[in-house]
Amino acid sequence: MFLACIKSERLKLKHSNIWIAFVLLPVIPAVMGTKNYLNNLYILQSEWSSLWTQETLFYSNFFFAPLIAVCCSYLWRMENQNKNRHLLLTMPVPLRDIFLGKFASIVKITIVVQLWIYGLYIISGKLVSLPGFPPAQTFFYTLRGVLGGMVIAALQLTLSMIIRSFAVPIVIAIIGSITGLLASNSPYGAYYPYSLMMLGMNANKTEDMLSGSANIFLASSLFYLTLICLIAVLILKRQDVHA
Repeated sequence: MFLACIKSERLKLKHSNIWIAFVLLPVIPAVMGTKNYLNNLYILQSEWSSLWTQETLFYSNFFFAPLIAVCCSYLWRMENQNKNRHLLLTMPVPLRDIFLGKFASIVKITIVVQLWIYGLYIISGKLVSLPGFPPAQTFFYTLRGVLGGMVIAALQLTLSMIIRSFAVPIVIAIIGSITGLLASNSPYGAYYPYSLMMLGMNANKTEDMLSGSANIFLASSLFYLTLICLIAVLILKRQDVHA
């Protein structure tokens, strides 16, 4: 049933135009970051590492959460209309699989977007004539950002399930991005869900922000992932009882 749910969500995304947003929108922070890098060459002298700080500054701080929130709202849009939620809850499918099927689709998108943003980073570097290729550590940051992104994805998917509005969860994601930026610059950033993506990507930093605290980041990410998914499934089950 779980695989069937994944297939169903994949077909839903396949027949939509939402992929256009995931292809085009990451180009904006890449362009903004590259422009910022070129305008501050007298300060940013670490070449590839400096370019990374600028592109991740815009992408992970301001673009990722709202972008993934759009997809989460889209995946729940049909179920949130009319009596479709009631029909969903009466289907012979485990409620756990319904949520996790949607979450698996969001995780796949998160991975694809992360790889795309890394590809844009390399393209940007070559366009501004940076020598060689990026340090391997930046790709590690990209993969680490996937874990932080999964937490935001799970949270936004749950919010879109609870709040039957397309726009409100996206607004929450924008607010979360702003507060996450503030929290990431404090000692408590690793404990705030919206900061985990920024910390994972090492946004706007040349030195690893998680040096000495990687275990806390990992534990916090896994804790939130487990907690949010459990809460989401419990809420669905409660709705099923009331249905």
